[in-house]
Amino acid sequence: MSFLTERLNSSHNREDFFCGKESLDNYLKSQATQDVKRKLSACFVMTTHESNLITGYYTLSNNSVALNLIPSIMRDKLPQSYKNIPATLLGRLAVSIDYQRQGAGRLLLFDALSRCYSTSKIIGSFAVIVDPLDKEAVDFYEKYGFIKLPDNGKMFLPMKTIEQLFF
Repeated sequence: MSFLTERLNSSHNREDFFCGKESLDNYLKSQATQDVKRKLSACFVMTTHESNLITGYYTLSNNSVALNLIPSIMRDKLPQSYKNIPATLLGRLAVSIDYQRQGAGRLLLFDALSRCYSTSKIIGSFAVIVDPLDKEAVDFYEKYGFIKLPDNGKMFLPMKTIEQLFF
C-alpha cells in the first residue's frame, strides 16, 4: 500500500514548520524526534517535492479505550470481559499555515486512517482515537464521522467504518 507521508527523519526541515497552534509547532520542532527514538509515537510527515519542507504531519501510537465508553450498540458486540479495547491514537495532526484550507488536513487524515487500518490487520485495533485540541479540531473530526466519547473529550472512529470508507 502506498502512503502520502513518510516517517520523520533528520533530512526534514522541522524548524520552518508553522501551523498556528503553538503546541503542535513546538512538538514537531522539539519533541517528535525524541518520542520516535523512545518508541512513544511514530511521526509521519507530508513534504513538498521540491524540498523537504514539511507541509503537515501526524503521530500514531498504541492506545486503548474503556469498554464502558463505547456506545452500547457497539459495546454489546464486544467481549464484556475486556475492561479496555485496543485502539490506535492519532495523537497530533497539523498542517502548515501555507497549506491550510486546501484539503491537506483531509489528505493527512485519510493517510493516517489508511495506515491505521492496514496496521490493524497485523496488530489488533478496534478504532482510531483522537483527542481534539479545540473546537475547530472537534468540528474537523466530526465531519469525517468521528464519535464523541462521553466524559473525556476524546473521539473515535471504528475500524469497521474505516474499512467501509477505503475498502
